[in-house]
Amino acid sequence: MELSWGLLLLLIAIFGAAAFWHDTLGARESANDAARETCAATGAALLDGTVAFRSLRIVRGDAGRPQIERTYLFDYSTDGVSRRQGFVVVCGRRIESIGLQP
Repeated sequence: MELSWGLLLLLIAIFGAAAFWHDTLGARESANDAARETCAATGAALLDGTVAFRSLRIVRGDAGRPQIERTYLFDYSTDGVSRRQGFVVVCGRRIESIGLQP
């Protein structure tokens, strides 16, 4: 079987999409862990039990290399009645920042 350029490009695209998907799952798991730990440390309850994807952008990471930065949102409650929103910014799989509404 002969490998044509079209098939080779298709395989590269499929591999790239699979790598991006795998990296996104890892980043989301890191964001989930950070949201759970932050809520536990502040005595808040993480509502819905997970984070939700908000945005994605390309930024300069360490040593000036481009990296994907993802922002996730989550809801939490400190009193069991009010619903507030927090965010987690993940660059690669590293947590860049976490914020909670006052």
